[in-house]
Amino acid sequence: MAVLSRPGIQLEPHQVVIRPLVTEKGTHLSQRHNSYAFEVVTLATKTDIKKAVELLWNVRVVAVRTQTRVGKPKRTKTGYVQTKPWKKALVELHEDDRISFF
Repeated sequence: MAVLSRPGIQLEPHQVVIRPLVTEKGTHLSQRHNSYAFEVVTLATKTDIKKAVELLWNVRVVAVRTQTRVGKPKRTKTGYVQTKPWKKALVELHEDDRISFF
């Protein structure tokens, strides 16, 4: 069952969500506000992310907020390189649902 379907693109739920972002701030959000952070595919919309999280973890999603993170310039021995831009999704769950990563 393809969640993200654009002309020529068929992505499964496990391809939309790349990885959970387990950080100090993300842990605080999950404990206090029941929202979780994920790195997602840049083509994914909020509805695609909602469907993917609901199918992967069998939870009810209340809201999805997204951020497109800009790549940063990094200095190397030979000059400067640009890191890849990526998309971050903050997914708020129903108060009865939880996701356990560990």
